[in-house]
Amino acid sequence: MKLLYLFKANFRREYIYLKRYLPNTISELITFYAIFLFLFFGIQIVGDPSTIETNVQNTIVNYLFWFLAMSVMQGIGWSIMNEAQLGTLEQLYMSPMGAWKILLSRIVSTTILQLVMIVILLYVSMLTTNTWLNIDVLSIFPVLIFTLISMIGVSFMIAGLAIIIKQINSFLQIFQFILMGITFAPLSSMPYLTILPVVKGVDLSRSIMIHHSNLADFTFGDYFSLIMNSIVYLLLGIFAFKRCERIAMTKGVLGQH
Repeated sequence: MKLLYLFKANFRREYIYLKRYLPNTISELITFYAIFLFLFFGIQIVGDPSTIETNVQNTIVNYLFWFLAMSVMQGIGWSIMNEAQLGTLEQLYMSPMGAWKILLSRIVSTTILQLVMIVILLYVSMLTTNTWLNIDVLSIFPVLIFTLISMIGVSFMIAGLAIIIKQINSFLQIFQFILMGITFAPLSSMPYLTILPVVKGVDLSRSIMIHHSNLADFTFGDYFSLIMNSIVYLLLGIFAFKRCERIAMTKGVLGQH
């Protein structure tokens, strides 16, 4: 019950932030839509006319997962930096619920709200290009859940780094381009990338949305890779976060900015 109250409080908090800074939210949507238009017109100009439709479909799926991955993987890190700037990071650790549970509830709340924006971008992109994907919610949802779990694990790793260093803006800016490479990478030609977070989930989502696959079409290996990837990265993320907490407390830099 306490966890439910914690989630409700943080969801309300994130919703108020989103509503209060609505112009920033709208500008974020416009920016990412403009990036998609740049990619779309680039394909139209230099792409092979015989594969234009497939390329556009891949671009829609990839860029939406890129947007989602940036929001989730960087979310807890930005939250830590904001708390440090406001001088409230130590207060976060005074909560009996534990800092990592609060941050987890925040990132889950933010992700739910970001998914609403993703759906808006998805349909606007399909309408713009007149290219319609297979939106099989029953097949996409479980794949998306496990993909998000691995993203949250990475987000905790980045948050751990932020606790010690505090200012990691430059790293996060570079990390955006790394995420673009990960989400746009074709797993069929680079199967070794399956060990990275997100990649397997994006590949299965592409198969559902572009090639009209469903859950019955995937192999045991596909499910094993997706599920193990999410579990391993979540556990590694929480472990790394807790380890960085101890280092920051030992050095006495938890509340410093």
